[in-house]
Amino acid sequence: MKTLVSEIKVTYSPKVRAKDRFCIHDSKDAYDLLMKDAFREETIEYKEYVKVILLNRANRVLGIYSLSEGGMDTTVIDVRLILQVALLTHSAAFILAHNHTGGQLQPSTLDNAITEKVKKAATLLNIILHDHLIVSKEGYYSYTDEGRL
Repeated sequence: MKTLVSEIKVTYSPKVRAKDRFCIHDSKDAYDLLMKDAFREETIEYKEYVKVILLNRANRVLGIYSLSEGGMDTTVIDVRLILQVALLTHSAAFILAHNHTGGQLQPSTLDNAITEKVKKAATLLNIILHDHLIVSKEGYYSYTDEGRL
């Protein structure tokens, strides 16, 4: 008797040629990209969202992954899903980003804990967490710029 087992397919279909990919030089580049292409101005103060910018070794953007969408003041950050998408896209590094609906840019105790947890897990897989940004319409907080990564 044959055992029934599901087939698993792993795919990544880049739509932008390597030389044409946007390059991240600093936190401002990441923030500008996120505000232009990932966070919507009409909902950034309504719900919390978590986005992941996936990067190759040259810090060129492979894509932006929408990790989660939450409530008014919280959302889930599942480290396994971040690392899964990083591995599937052959990312060398990534930037984690989420918004604070109230506009407060200072990280919470929970933000600090998850940043450390994500960094440790990524390090085990030789993937670099370049930054964790907290964003709002008015600006952003960068863990890297503040010397915390």
